[in-house]
Amino acid sequence: MSRIRSGLFNAYWAGWTGLFIVPLAVLALLGAPPRPIRAFTRLWSRGILFGLKGIVGLTYVEEGRERIPSEPCLIVANHQSAWETLAFLVLVPNVAIVAKRELVAIPIVGWFLRRSPMIIIDRANGTQALRVMIDESRAAIAQGRSVLMFPEGTRGGIAEPVQFKRGVELLYAKLGLPVLPVAVNSGLYWPHGGARHSPGAVTVSYLAPLPPGLSGAEFMQGTQGAIDAELNRWRDPAVPAAPLRAEAS
Repeated sequence: MSRIRSGLFNAYWAGWTGLFIVPLAVLALLGAPPRPIRAFTRLWSRGILFGLKGIVGLTYVEEGRERIPSEPCLIVANHQSAWETLAFLVLVPNVAIVAKRELVAIPIVGWFLRRSPMIIIDRANGTQALRVMIDESRAAIAQGRSVLMFPEGTRGGIAEPVQFKRGVELLYAKLGLPVLPVAVNSGLYWPHGGARHSPGAVTVSYLAPLPPGLSGAEFMQGTQGAIDAELNRWRDPAVPAAPLRAEAS
C-alpha cells in the first residue's frame, strides 16, 4: 500500500507541477515580477502538501511557532528530505532560501525558485559562492525577508548527527541578525534517497532564538547543538516532547 500511495503521489506531483506552465509563460511575458512569482511558488507548495496529506496521509505539526521573530532573521534548519525545502515556502511566507544550484535545474519549479528570488549558490565556486550568499542575503533582508539556510549542505538521516558547514557561521557574523534554529524529523516519513513516503506527521520544532553578536562557539552550540539535541527526541522516544505545540494541516 505504501508503494502504491507513493506512486500516486509522485504522479500527482508531476501533474500539479505541469499546471504551472501557463502561469510561467504569463509571468515571463510580464517580466517575471517577484511578488506574483512568490505567490505562485507558495501555491505550488501548498498543493504538494495537500497531495501528501490526501494521498499519503502525511501532514505536519509545529511546535513553538510563537518563537519566530517578527523582524527578518536568519533561520537555520537541519535537512532530511525534500519535504522541508517545499514546506518552508508555506511555513515562513516570503522567505529567501539558500539553495544549491542543482535545485533550479528542476523543470518549471526551478524557474519559479530562481525568480522568487531564492539565493542560488554554486558550492564548487568556494569563496565566490560565499560572497554571493552574503550579498544576496543582505538584499533579501533589505526587502524585509528572512533568510533560510540548511547548513549541513546535504540531506542526512534521522540517526546521523547534525554537522554544519562553516559557511553558516560566516553568514551569521556578516548579517548581524537574530537566529532561529529549527529541527525537523521529515526523514522518518520521507527518507533521503528514497521515493517512498509514509503516513504520519512531520514535526517542525522552532527552538529558542539567538541574538546577534555571539562567538562562533556560542553560535554553533545554540544552533547545531540545540537542533541535534532536539532530534534526540525522535532518535530516543524516552526523551520528553517540548510543551509548546500547535497543530497544522
